[in-house]
Amino acid sequence: MTARDITALRFPLSVDAGVGRVAVERDYGAHVDQLVRQVLLTNPGERINRPDFGCGLGRMVFAPLSDVTANLTQVTVLQALNKWLADVIRVDRVEAEAQTETLVVRVAYTLIATNERRYLNVSTAI
Repeated sequence: MTARDITALRFPLSVDAGVGRVAVERDYGAHVDQLVRQVLLTNPGERINRPDFGCGLGRMVFAPLSDVTANLTQVTVLQALNKWLADVIRVDRVEAEAQTETLVVRVAYTLIATNERRYLNVSTAI
């Protein structure tokens, strides 16, 4: 499969009202963005057949907001993306910052198939 011939279910799962079927994603970059979000937002133990999948960014909502939490989040995100998506993306940079009542995570990565650099910002309210 190349970056041009992709047909995948859209995440989050939805129905395309125009055709009355499950929505699909045909854009490779958008598909990879969805894969990155799945890794970030899935808690380990949440998937039955892959209990170690994900990094559990949502669990950080219950952690104390501090620089230590931000550093732990940064390492956890980097390790999870390298473990689960190493054949699809190259992680260039992960930054996590504890702001007032919010943990902000910024991920810069490059799509291996197209050599396109992309950015993703995720924030969780504490």
